[in-house]
Order: sequence, then structure tokens, then C-alpha cells
Amino acid sequence: MDWKEILLSADRTQFSFGNKAIFKQYLEAQKFHEPGIAPVCDETGWHHINTNGEPLYASRYLKAFGFYERIATVVNEKGFFQINISGNPLSNELYKWAGNFQESKCVVRSNTTGSYYHIDLAGARIYPHSYLYAGDFKDGFACAKTVNGWQHIDKTGNALNGRLFLDLNIFHKGFAIARDQKGWFHINIKGEELYRNRYRMIEPFYNGVALVHDDNYNSFLIGETGELA
Repeated sequence: MDWKEILLSADRTQFSFGNKAIFKQYLEAQKFHEPGIAPVCDETGWHHINTNGEPLYASRYLKAFGFYERIATVVNEKGFFQINISGNPLSNELYKWAGNFQESKCVVRSNTTGSYYHIDLAGARIYPHSYLYAGDFKDGFACAKTVNGWQHIDKTGNALNGRLFLDLNIFHKGFAIARDQKGWFHINIKGEELYRNRYRMIEPFYNGVALVHDDNYNSFLIGETGELA
């Protein structure tokens, strides 16, 4: 059956296909991801199943997450790590926390220092830098927090433009939202502000228009140069 048509119930315990319940009822489950694998938890623990409801491997975990780029993050008593579709560990490294692979990179948190960095599909560290926090890569860039503030980094872990912010988000169609001492605003790939105004809350641009909120929580729309839309 097509994994894209397998649905997860609202209580996240049962799968269905064509309006008919399939497999058994689980203690907890997550949706199917490419190439047709889902994380589930039964009385034996967390593991992954295929579209026939069959376990992919014999191991069981405290928690298992979805497969991304054919690699999944799992958790046992010793920490977080990644496995391939056969259930084999990506490496011998254990982490205090680990995300999911995006753009062939995965953010992890060191088990010893608590710092964040990214690894590649072989489980190797991509760059020597360490950060207080780091997020997923999107369109070739990620957000990372240093002792001096937030910045965008490229795939080598280096600062994209040298600009630092109090808060920062990933790029969406060439623009990102950022915060300085005066509030939130939008920036371009060079880290330059698109306009002078600052807002209490802000959303990314959607087809050239963004929803913003002023200090009194009044909501309105602006265009990419800050004009009212």
C-alpha cells in the first residue's frame, strides 16, 4: 500500500488505510515518512515499522523519531543517536540531544559539553565550531546562537554575513525575521533590515505580505519594503 495514504488517528494510536483500521493499536505512534516507515511504541518499546506493520529490526528504544533522508534519531538509556533503515547505528557517538536530518545535515548536542553542532550523513562532524544552540538547515543556512548573539551560518559552520541579533529565524524565500533591542523586523540575505519599523510580533512573508503586531497587539499587513499592504 502507498505509505502516503496511510493515516494516523487523532489519538495517535491507530493507523488506517481506505477508512479501514490496519495493524494493531499502539500505545503511541507517529506518521509515516519516506520511504514508508513509521515510529511506533507498543509494550516492547519504541521502534519502526514498514507499510505491512512489520518491525524493521529487533532493537527497542525509549523513543524513536521519523526517518529523514533514510536516517532516524532514536533514544536509549545512554543518549540520542541515529540509525539507518536496517537499524544499525550511524556511528558510535552518543548525544545529549539530536534533531533530524535536513539537507543532509543533522543538529546534535554534545553529551560532554552541551554545545550544539551539525553532523553529516556519515555521522561525522561538519565543522569545528560549537554553539550555544543551533537549528536545522534550510536553503543552505541555519540559525546558531553564540555568546554574543544569534547569527546565520552556512554549510561550513561559518557566519553568513557577520550580523548578530537577539533572536533570529531561518530564511524563507530570501528573507528572515530577526529581533534587536527595539523589536522584530525582516532582514535580507546580507542581514540588512528591509525597513526601519520594529514590531512586538511578526511572521515571515507569505507571497510578499507579512502579518505583524504592534506594541498594542494591533495586527496589520506589510509588504517587503515595510509599507502597509
